[in-house]
Amino acid sequence: MCFDNMLLGIHHNGSSPRLEVDEIGTSASNKSIKQEASDESDYMKIQNSIWETASNEGSTVSDCGSAVSGSDHVQHQMFGEGFFRLAEGDKVHDLIQRRFILGLGTLGANTKIVAIHRNAGSGVMAQARIQSFQVYMRAEEERRGNANVKYAWYGTSGKEEVRQIISHGFCNGSGETQNKGHFGCGLSLSSDDSPMESLKSSVVDKDGLRHLLLCRVILGRQELVHPGSDQCHPSSDEYDSGVDSLSAPKKYIIWCTRMNTHIFPEYVISFKVPSMEDLLKFEGSVRKPSSPWIPFPSLISSLAKFLPPSSIALISKFQKDHNEKKISRKELIQKLRRITGDELLITVIKSFVARYY
Repeated sequence: MCFDNMLLGIHHNGSSPRLEVDEIGTSASNKSIKQEASDESDYMKIQNSIWETASNEGSTVSDCGSAVSGSDHVQHQMFGEGFFRLAEGDKVHDLIQRRFILGLGTLGANTKIVAIHRNAGSGVMAQARIQSFQVYMRAEEERRGNANVKYAWYGTSGKEEVRQIISHGFCNGSGETQNKGHFGCGLSLSSDDSPMESLKSSVVDKDGLRHLLLCRVILGRQELVHPGSDQCHPSSDEYDSGVDSLSAPKKYIIWCTRMNTHIFPEYVISFKVPSMEDLLKFEGSVRKPSSPWIPFPSLISSLAKFLPPSSIALISKFQKDHNEKKISRKELIQKLRRITGDELLITVIKSFVARYY
């Protein structure tokens, strides 16, 4: 199941090693993974995010009532008013975190997620921006038959830019850091499975954090935009947005005239990664998993449903030993297999992949 469908279907720690199925003596085909994902599709059918909470402000924008309470999403002051911090364990929080870590490949194991915030959509102007986005989305559906709404990442220069974008929208200079003129003069965002593209254009703030916006984007009908292009608008009425590849796009280009009608910033993920020098080293050595895998914290959480506390404590100890370089990754996996058995381990990993990969 794709990330867009999972998040759009919702009503309303990355320092550990990953574990792959092939390391415990088996593998799963893409076909079986997709079938399991289809079987698990109902798992993610929970409330829709900002569109429904908009009704709390007395707006007529939302078509259905809100089911998000203040106790579930606590307002946080990292960015000031207008944001809610999602709690760890919240299904949206965990989905975004897992997808982000997966998209970073090898670097994901060295990335620490500090917080994920949701745009509260509060206030008259915020409601107007929500309504504007929905109007254009419906117009695109009528014109094209499919608005082609996706989630995409945007790398920011820090907290202040996040606040400005949420309060006032994107400005003409927003795309300069992201795009550097490589794909015309539009605003460039990276596809949900390629956060590295936006991470590289983000800037570390004084607290050592980077902040990426996760936005809903109306893509409509896409056209190919070549590197070095000076294009600033659709080449004809047949197209609405640009991409760097028609078959496997990593960049979405939204033209400047549409950046505040076709992009809605919905979430902010704040995180720490190694220095840019180390980041580039990681990028050069990234090897995407050839078989299903699971972040270690998620593995421990899943295993806790089946194993006694004493076994979970032992697994956590071995993980700590590995992080402190007292044991190798191979030794960690061997010790884990002895505690869980391969059958349980394979089942847990496949279940995770079916839900989130």
